[in-house]
Amino acid sequence: MSRGVVDKAKNYVTDKVTNMRKPEASLSKFRLKGVSREGVDYLADVSIDNPYSHSIPICEISYVLKSDGRVIATGTIPDPGSIKGNDKTVLNVPVKVPHSVLVSLVKDIARDWDIDYLLEVGLIIDLPLIGNFTIPLSTQGEVKLPTLTDFFKN
Repeated sequence: MSRGVVDKAKNYVTDKVTNMRKPEASLSKFRLKGVSREGVDYLADVSIDNPYSHSIPICEISYVLKSDGRVIATGTIPDPGSIKGNDKTVLNVPVKVPHSVLVSLVKDIARDWDIDYLLEVGLIIDLPLIGNFTIPLSTQGEVKLPTLTDFFKN
């Protein structure tokens, strides 16, 4: 008898957690930020909608940038802040690509002076009652490489 009650309670809780509103996120832009001696810096904008009235802490942001089927940059941003309650928050995710990696992509770069990319971002947030929850995001496209004038702007 008590086993049936426990199973019903588990199913009820599982159903409620599955159907509760969760924050939604999207990658809106991926663009050139600047050039340094270490590499080329890009920025990815992650837009997050929080349906809750209170802020939600972001535990970590991780990213993988791929081009031509190869990983060209990876990184994590620990504890980047929180998502405002009942609001949209835009986070800038910096991505640094070393010059040595760009040299290995010569075939793709020589055609049109851009990189065909796939950017994968994992946004790990701490939801009440659920715990850590990962929102996987990805976008692909082309991003221009810096020109000679970009080197002298900084």
